[in-house]
Amino acid sequence: MHERVANPWTVENMAASAGMSRSAFALRFKELLGETPLGYLTNWQMHTATGLLREDNRKLFEVARSVGYDSDAAFSKAFKRVLGMAPKAYRRSVAEAPGS
Repeated sequence: MHERVANPWTVENMAASAGMSRSAFALRFKELLGETPLGYLTNWQMHTATGLLREDNRKLFEVARSVGYDSDAAFSKAFKRVLGMAPKAYRRSVAEAPGS
């Protein structure tokens, strides 16, 4: 998941990668990390996206694709839900921050 953030992950294929059933994997994942596999994946995608938004001038659609979203609209919605601001606003805030 960390190495292939743009992969079309599902709980089923994560479980298969771990050699576990879907339900056993989901339960164990939540026990160990305190969140669901897909919730963790979304957070990891957004973490990765913040780095891309800070470090280069890729178009929003390119950032979205890099972290596994097929549309910038779906990516923007998820980004705002997780981080509380739109990706463009995040990029602007980073650019305006002292020392940038």
